[in-house]
Formats: sequence, structure tokens, C-alpha cells
Amino acid sequence: MCLQKRETAHKRSHESAPLKVAIPLQRASLSAMVFIWQGGPGSRRLLLSLLLLAAWEAGSGQLHYSVPEEAKHGTFVGRIAQDLGLELAELVPRLFRVASKGRADLLEVNLQNGVLFVNSRIDREELCGRSAECSIHLEVIVDRPLQVFHVEVEVKDVNDNPPVFREREQKVLISESAPLDSHFPLEGASDADMGINSLLTYVLSLNEYFVLKTITKKDKSILPGLVLRRLLDREETSELNLLLMAIDGGKPELTGSVQIHITILDVNDNAPEFDKPGYKVVLFENVQNDTKVIQLNASDLDEGLNREISYGIKMILPVSEKCMFSINPDTGEIRVYGKLDFEENNAYEIQVNAIDKGIPSMAGHSMVLVEVLDLNDNVPEITVTLLSHLVLEDAQVGTVIARISVSDRDSGANGQVTCSLTPHVPFKLVSTFKNYYSLVLDSALDREGISNYELVVTARDGGSPSLWATASVSVEVADVNDNAPAFAQPEYTVFVKENNPPGCHIFTVSARDADAQENALVSYSLVERRVGERALSSYVSVHAESGKVYALQPLDHEELELLQFQVSARDAGVPPLGSNVTLQVFVLDENDNVPALLASRAGGSGGAVSELVPRSVGAGHVVTKVRAVDADSGYNAWLSYELQPAAGGARSPFRVGLYTGEISTTRALDEADAPLQRLLVLVKDHGEPALTATATVLVSLVESGQAPKSSSRASAGVAGPEATLVDVNVYLIVAICAVSSLLVLTLLLYTALRCSAPPSDVACGPGKATLVCSSAVGSWSYSQQRRQRVCSGEGPSKTDLMAFSPSLPQSREDCLNPSSEVSH
Repeated sequence: MCLQKRETAHKRSHESAPLKVAIPLQRASLSAMVFIWQGGPGSRRLLLSLLLLAAWEAGSGQLHYSVPEEAKHGTFVGRIAQDLGLELAELVPRLFRVASKGRADLLEVNLQNGVLFVNSRIDREELCGRSAECSIHLEVIVDRPLQVFHVEVEVKDVNDNPPVFREREQKVLISESAPLDSHFPLEGASDADMGINSLLTYVLSLNEYFVLKTITKKDKSILPGLVLRRLLDREETSELNLLLMAIDGGKPELTGSVQIHITILDVNDNAPEFDKPGYKVVLFENVQNDTKVIQLNASDLDEGLNREISYGIKMILPVSEKCMFSINPDTGEIRVYGKLDFEENNAYEIQVNAIDKGIPSMAGHSMVLVEVLDLNDNVPEITVTLLSHLVLEDAQVGTVIARISVSDRDSGANGQVTCSLTPHVPFKLVSTFKNYYSLVLDSALDREGISNYELVVTARDGGSPSLWATASVSVEVADVNDNAPAFAQPEYTVFVKENNPPGCHIFTVSARDADAQENALVSYSLVERRVGERALSSYVSVHAESGKVYALQPLDHEELELLQFQVSARDAGVPPLGSNVTLQVFVLDENDNVPALLASRAGGSGGAVSELVPRSVGAGHVVTKVRAVDADSGYNAWLSYELQPAAGGARSPFRVGLYTGEISTTRALDEADAPLQRLLVLVKDHGEPALTATATVLVSLVESGQAPKSSSRASAGVAGPEATLVDVNVYLIVAICAVSSLLVLTLLLYTALRCSAPPSDVACGPGKATLVCSSAVGSWSYSQQRRQRVCSGEGPSKTDLMAFSPSLPQSREDCLNPSSEVSH
């Protein structure tokens, strides 16, 4: 608006030189200027002036508008959105808002057209008092991105206050002996307006004795006074009533009037006179009450009572309800009678008079100017406006957290305020305008390290000693999903007995997420894969919330020794983060398989084994061998053989090897032995409880003449590979030593592979056997069926020879060569 007025004035003064100038109201940019120049030297000077004006406005960084006080609601102030370079369509999405210090309802912005208008009554005198300049400072804030603009709206004074006299009637005492041209000061009127609206002129009603004379002071205020133009005669006229009218300089003019009551005194024709027409005193604010200000001195040329003087204060300017000074009527000493505050008033004008005691009394007048000096007695004030109570931990450096404004009622260096922030925090203060700061993010945040910052903003003035104030700003760091769930260790080993009930809880996994709220809510799931021909989810499941792992079906050690799988932990953040943990579930063996008898090549009817033995054989002759296997492992698969006692308690000439199952004679056979011997062999494992099976062997004793035939049949149907063994003990010892050495080498190789290579998915692959037990004997026959399941399953069905150490724990071991069968 101000620019438009100036532009009009220039156009009027240079109509002869056409000049078109477009100057944007936004002073922060000159890029939108367009000049079209035509004309002579006068136009050039005008163009240069406008360029300097635009450059000055561009450097100030704010918009300037003006509005008259008492403007009606809705009065247009300026197109603030257009002047700031903002599109009308983006005002609402970018949260366009206006903030001001003090009353925030005076001005408002129409978001539909971007116009700044008057929202409520603006009273310049109420807003700025007697200040020469009166402005409303606005902060315009828009988001995405955040921008802050400063707008200054100057409030123009209008002539809305008439001149006012302090009293309705002024009384003036004048001696009848007063000489011509005597001057009698009057109390002037005051006008609350400013500028030309407060410039007063006075008019005195017509009379024959006095004319009006005004005195202009240094501050350009006018004091009225009466000048005597005709000698007074109390006997002719004892009093006069005049009307003094004050007219201000506004348009339209406003007036105020006061009655002047003049009393003409008789005889006492000398008024007291002060030794100086005026006095000046300098005091610091906050001086103690009753502090001496000045000692006045007045004299009277009269004698007697007419010479005795009484001092008094006629008026103190500016007018206040509080009396700030007192005077001793006898001595003329003026003292402080209250508290002087520079911020309230920095100067006082005391009009004093000295009145003699004549009848009537006469008065002399003088003025005392008291200048109040500022002290640093006001603490800075801090106003903090948080833009958001929460700050994301991944917020970018430079993000504005709060707006801070500081002020100090003192002046000069005492009112210059500097701001500082708590050290060693990821925030800093950035000055945006005079006494305005922005609290911005200075470095990256980490909620897991510090989730809340208690910042202290300190404002310190430049006084000596300086005063300071603090304001606390609490900044809470909001969580983002930047931490994946973490398990305590990367791998867990679990031991589960076989034949477990379906749905059995076997283990609980737990992962911790350092984030908060939904970002820390962890859910668990299986990493699906195939176990053989079946899906992993058919064996185990995991509870999504608790992390409990369940076996969905009974596990069989003979089918699956090791189940290795991964459990995934995912949080509920967006996007979700996760990690995996490996579980190795070892299925422990139980004694759930009965020893199984292997069919003999010389088997008889009904599953019994039939053998022919010559009566001529001696003690220790091997008749046959009972073969049995156990599908279990360890001690549960370690078999022993016992010969059941014969019926009737008869002593049998045969015995069976405890761990070999070989049936041999205990003595030489004779004629007394029955020709048909029925032997019952009990096969028992070492499990808890032990499981058993029974084998029946039918031994027929034949004469020596039938020995070749019987021997040939036995060699074809029974002996088999045992006939190749000459000395059982020698071969057994050699086999134990060889297998034990192989065991040690295999354990070392397994340990090295375990540390260097990832674990295999399935423990029951081909070529592997399980170390099942330890025994003082050191070996026994192992299940052919077991070997075919765990190992390769290739080659003929033979019995494995396994070696054990009594101190070794249960573990996996390589299978032996299928051809290393040992028989007795």
C-alpha cells in the first residue's frame, strides 16, 4: 500500500515523462522487477530513486504495509500471498498461518484470495501509546518446506482523539499591579494522537485585557499563556472568565476547551521569582524513595508576609495517577515520592510555583526537567513456540523444531539480548531476524541412545552486570524402524526324545528389538524348506507371538536323527525388518524296537533252525550261530544271547556265546544224549526296560557215518562265511583295534569339518552310522536294516562291526565298510 502511494506521487510529479515501474512488495527478491523507461533527465532521476528504494526493500527481508487505525472490519491491507510469491492453491496444503506477538486477532488472512485484512478494531494509542512509530509485526509461516516471512504493518494515526484539558476550569491569580505585557502561563491541553493530529493551536475568547501567547518547546509542544495588554483595576473588575479553546491539526479538526477563571489581587504587586527559569536533573531509575532531586530557590522583592514564600507543585507531566515527586513547601526541596521506572517513563516535567503570603498572594513559576537514566533491571523474556512435540529420529539436519523470540524492556546495551543453547546436544539456534531464533536439528538423532532431550535456552542481555533468563524445551524423539530383531545367539541345539506326543513344546526362541511400540513387536515364523520329500512345516511349527516351537508329530530317531531349520523374527515396522536363527534338533533314541531274528539259510519249519551234528565232535565245536538285529541304537541295540534251561532240568551239552550268538558244544557227545536237542535262545537288548526275542534251534545228533553228509549240508546251510575264520579271538582283537583307530580318525575329521563347513540339513543321509553305546567287549553285530537306512544301503546284507569307548558321549560316526563283517 505504501509503495502504491509513493508510485502515485511520482506519477503526478512527472506526468510529462511517462514512466512505468513494477516493484514487487516482497523485498527479498529483485528478480521480478520490470522497468520500462521513457523520458528525459527528470525521469532518469526518478528511475534511479526507485531502484535505490527497491534495493533497500530487498535487503530488509520483510513486507511493509500500512493501515489506518480504527479501520472497519474487513478493510483491505495487502495481497500478502501474492507479495510473498505464494500460489493461492498451496496456502491450505502448506498450512499457511500468521502469528504476531501480542494481540493476534487484529489482522487476518483470507486463505481463499490471499488478502490480509483488518479483523478487529485497531487503536493506535492503545497499541503503541505515545511511540512515534507504531507497527504490527507478523510472522507468516508455511510448511513443506517450512518458510518464515516477516511482515510489518504500520498503523497510521487518524484524528480520533480531541484535545483534552486536565481540569474543566483553570484558576489564575493576577495582581492588579501587574505591568503590561506580563505573561501568565496556562495549562495546555493534551492530545492522544500523534504527528500532525496532535499539533495543537489555541484560541482565546475575545476580551479587552489579555491576548493569547504560545511558547513552543524543544519537543515542538505548545504551551499557552496570557499576556496582559491593559492594566488591571481590581476595583473596576475583580475577576474575569475567559474561554480557552484547543484545536488539533487533524482533518477534520477536533477541539477542546477550558474555562479560565482570573482573580485580580490587590496591592501585593511583586511575585516571587526563581533564580532560573528552568532546571534539569538526571537520576537513575530505581533510586530509593525520598531521594533528594533538587533544592529550588525563589525570592520576592516585597517585605513582610508578602515576601514569605511557599513552594508547591502545580503539575507533573506526563500526567499519571501516581504522584512521583514531593516538594517541601517551606524549603523548596523536591524529593522522589515513588519508584522511577525508565521503561514506564524516561523523563518528567515538573511545573513548580512559589507563592508569597501577601494578601492576595502572588506566584512565581518555573519548570524542573527530570531525566531518568536506564539501569539493567529487567530480565530478558523468552517466548518458545514448539512446531512439533515429537521429532522423528531420522529427521534431516536443519529441521526446525521451535521458534524462539526474546525481548528486554531495557534500552541500549541493557536491552541487547543474545541467546545460547545447552551445549553438547544435536540442536542449535539459528537467528532468523532481530531477536528471533529457530531451534533446528544440528546432527542425526538416535532414539535408542537418547529418547528425550531437555534443552535449556538462555537469553542474556548486554548490561553490566548482565541479567539472564532461561526457558526449558522438551524434545521427544519419535521412533522409526531402524533396528532388526536380534537373537541372543545365531544357533541353538535342542535334544528331543523320539516318540514325543504331537504338539509337544520343544523350545522357545526369543528375539529383542531395540525399537519401540509397533516397531518392537516381534513375530516368529518358520523358514520353509523341504526335509526329504516332506515340508518342514509338517514336522514343527512356531507360535507367531511367543516364539514357542512345537513338534507337530512324533519324531522317530530311526527315521530322522537331526532336524535343522531356521526361525525368522520380523518386527511390525514399515518396512518390516527381520533376522533368522538356526535350530538343530537332535532326536534321542528310546528302546522301542524288539530284537529281530534273521532267517538262517538252514532254517526249518515254523521258523526253527535245524542242524545235524555228528556224535563224534568234541568240546567247543561250533554248531551254528543265531543272528539278530535291533533297529535302535546305542545300548538299546546292544544284544546279548542266553540259552534257556532244558525242560526237566537236564543239563544241555550246548552253550551259546553271550554276545556272538554262536552255539557250541560244552563237552564231547555220548550215547546218553538225546538224538534231538531243542535249544531255546533268548535274545535281549540292553535298553531300559530290556526287550527280548526267542530263537529255536533243533540239533539232530547223527552217527559218525553220516558225518560227511551232515558236514557237507552244514557247510552249505550254516557255516557260510564263518568257516573262513580260524581263530575268533585273534580276528576279534584285530577288528577292535582297526575300528577303534578308524573311530578316532573319524572324530577328528568330523570336528574339523564341523568348524569349517556349514551343517548338513539332514543327519540321516547315506554313508553315516550312529555311535550308540560303549562296552567293555568293544563290538557287537549291528543291524543290517539299520545300516541300510543310515548308510548307503549298497552291497549284500552283512552285519556291521562297531567299536565304542566307555567315556565317549553319544554322537554321529561314519559307517564302516559293508565288507568288514566279522563272524565267529
